[in-house]
Amino acid sequence: MNPEWPPSGLPGVRYGAVARHVDPRGSFRELWRAGDGPPFVQANLSTSAPGVLRGLHLHRRQLDYWVVASGRAFLALVDIRPLLDRSASAPRLETRKLDADDWVVIPEGVAHGFLALEPLDLLYLVTNLYDGSDELGFAWDDPAAGVPWPVPPDPTTSGRPILSERDATNPPLADLVARLRGEAG
Repeated sequence: MNPEWPPSGLPGVRYGAVARHVDPRGSFRELWRAGDGPPFVQANLSTSAPGVLRGLHLHRRQLDYWVVASGRAFLALVDIRPLLDRSASAPRLETRKLDADDWVVIPEGVAHGFLALEPLDLLYLVTNLYDGSDELGFAWDDPAAGVPWPVPPDPTTSGRPILSERDATNPPLADLVARLRGEAG
């Protein structure tokens, strides 16, 4: 684990770093081993150009394990679980910069997103197969979440991140919380 990282303040979130074994031929990294954690059922690789922002996404039935294969990312985690159970009036926020070989475990109910600070390859393993009904999200720039996103590093973006159509049109956090409370009640 990066010695500069304090433990996460969000229940269930963990950080660490993969050991890289280097020799003249290149390197080897063991990313995950059965029995060391949750039973993952799908692995994905996300490739992003500098300035791409993905998020804020939320899953109710899926834990994510992210490993930065190459590049650097600004990570934002927004824990909305206290909003859903009405134990708090604001979400809990945590941000970190992740470098190659860093990993993070993101439990259900914690929204997540990242801004690629340089060309980025992000491997992520998940505990459920893709299910569109569990693809939730809210606006990446919602002031209620308060994510202090850095200015994207790509000068061609005029200081705005590069977003998918979905991420550009996600609802406000309050709308998502109201919807999820309604489904639970």
